[in-house]
Amino acid sequence: MKATAMPAIYQQHKIPEAIRALDVLPSDYVDVFTAATSGAIDTSPEEWARSSMEGASPIGRFMAWQTVLGLRLELRRSPDYIAGWKIVDRGDSWIRLEASGWSMTANIIFHVEEGQVSFATLMRYDRRVAALIWAPVSAVHRRLAPDFLGHGVKRILRSR
Repeated sequence: MKATAMPAIYQQHKIPEAIRALDVLPSDYVDVFTAATSGAIDTSPEEWARSSMEGASPIGRFMAWQTVLGLRLELRRSPDYIAGWKIVDRGDSWIRLEASGWSMTANIIFHVEEGQVSFATLMRYDRRVAALIWAPVSAVHRRLAPDFLGHGVKRILRSR
């Protein structure tokens, strides 16, 4: 297995219109992290999502998504789900996943362009308490999201 350096990843503070247009919730919270990587469009958005999400620690995913946020995820493997999140829509350059719980609905969008792949998290607060739950969790999310995406990119690059 060849060593692959962690790609350059940055948080976009202005949400790109291409991602904003895919927001169907509408969202109370949106963030986007982008990794610069050559040949990004040579890999489908679904492959980027599977590499990033299914490659992440199952225990970490369970703790964050199900225990802390209370999202209901599909437990069995299925082509209609990625790491338990339902594939709800897709296009040539993007895929949108969804999970909901008792207080919030979340979408994850992977968007691919020449030279970069972006990972967006979109949250809709279905109950007021969701904002109180997500506020501290989002701070941790923003610290971990670059590694989450970066390791997904590394897995894709190693497989080429």
